[in-house]
Amino acid sequence: MPRTEHITSVPVLVVGGGPAGLAAAITLARYGVESLLVERRDELSHQPRATAISVRSMEVLRSWGLESQVLQGAIDVSLLGRIGETLTGPGSVIPLGYPTPEQAARVSPVAPVSAPQDHLEPVLLRHLERLSPAGARFGTELVDVAVGESGVLVRIRDGRSGRPQTVAARYLVGADGVRSRVRDALGVTMHGPGLLAHRVTTLFRAPLWERIERPHYVLYPITHPEAEGTFLPAGRGDRWVYAHAGESEASPSGTRQVRAMVARIRTAAGIPELEPRIDRIGRVRFVAKLAERFRSGSAFLAGDAAHQITPRGGTGMNIAIRDGHDIGWKLAWVLKGWAGDELLDSYEAERRPVAEHNMRRSSDPNGSVREAAAELEVDLGGRIPHAWVDSGAERVSTVDLLGLGLTLFTTADASSREVDGAGRGAPVTVRELPPRTAGALGIAPGDSLLVRPDGLPTGRCAAWPRTPSHNRWELLGPLDDDLRWWPGEAPRVM
Repeated sequence: MPRTEHITSVPVLVVGGGPAGLAAAITLARYGVESLLVERRDELSHQPRATAISVRSMEVLRSWGLESQVLQGAIDVSLLGRIGETLTGPGSVIPLGYPTPEQAARVSPVAPVSAPQDHLEPVLLRHLERLSPAGARFGTELVDVAVGESGVLVRIRDGRSGRPQTVAARYLVGADGVRSRVRDALGVTMHGPGLLAHRVTTLFRAPLWERIERPHYVLYPITHPEAEGTFLPAGRGDRWVYAHAGESEASPSGTRQVRAMVARIRTAAGIPELEPRIDRIGRVRFVAKLAERFRSGSAFLAGDAAHQITPRGGTGMNIAIRDGHDIGWKLAWVLKGWAGDELLDSYEAERRPVAEHNMRRSSDPNGSVREAAAELEVDLGGRIPHAWVDSGAERVSTVDLLGLGLTLFTTADASSREVDGAGRGAPVTVRELPPRTAGALGIAPGDSLLVRPDGLPTGRCAAWPRTPSHNRWELLGPLDDDLRWWPGEAPRVM
């Protein structure tokens, strides 16, 4: 790699300012780990793109204190679909794999939300800028990458001045989208079904909600023989996307194309007099591919750089957020000395099955239609059950009680406190639960459950904190080596 006059050193370099990159940088900042996020675009996208935010994604956003900000841009719709010949004519309701608010209330403190990506991303960026002095550097492109045993050297270039700079980082997170330069630099190939379909997408505004009967839905497949396609609400007010099969090379400046699209939208909506204002006509390629590996030494792939999935099922933005959160906390643990490098191998081991599931679903022409129960199980990913806990004047969920380190749920202690592993592991926050709540988590009286920051149980013990030598831990996760001190050594109160 050519030498430059200035080298910047940073623990983690994040390439890509979409949901995966922002989630990774936010997670690292919450642990006090410095990162630099670079994004080749000059600013965030103003296109709605994805709109469905799943239960588990909302739980992560809630843990960052962003739930209310996300809801400010949410669309008042049920995450179900309604299929019919036209938008305003008769139709039937179809499941889309997301629970209703009533179903969600039984398993989570939150419900899934429909909020466009161009609302969510600014919320994430502002939060990152509050947490991290470095924030995000837009208008900065990746030039090349060199990966060594002890870190990476990355050459970047300012898009306006053309000035190059070298960044030395212990770890690199490539979250730079479907055309990932990080992935190409690492020599990682993609495999899968590949190109499955083309769609023409039209972003427009028209007063449709006043013509549609309640309840309102997040997806409206249209079966009209002359206007088969799909309507999706794309933001508060009357901003919509209409998508149909086909290819388009033209832009809204093509008068003939715009007139044809207006006529098609009128037919699909069942409103001959409708006057939609066309903002943009574009093309989307439905592609399903998976990276052969998510890790190459000190470099990791996340989001669309690791897996390309079609819009069917609305899982793309959610898996990106979860990728960023997962690699973020695992990198932070290793950099803080709370875990060994082997913890980072669990990133691909745990994220790949989810990506494979979503790729298969998005490859199915009927992949948007799924019952909620099975998809909710995939979304929650084995995290501990949700149960409400009365904490003084505040009512919180067991999911809300997870800390940045390990959380020990127990019925054996009268108060919450923090302990650590005598400098040999992550700090542990001890949470006493009422017997009924503990029972909901499968904890018998006097027993304890050790949980990771993502909610996955990693150890179970009977009778903690009684005589340590009598403790018997059943290790459940990939942190076994870091928990060896638990069975025979008393935790120390911090």
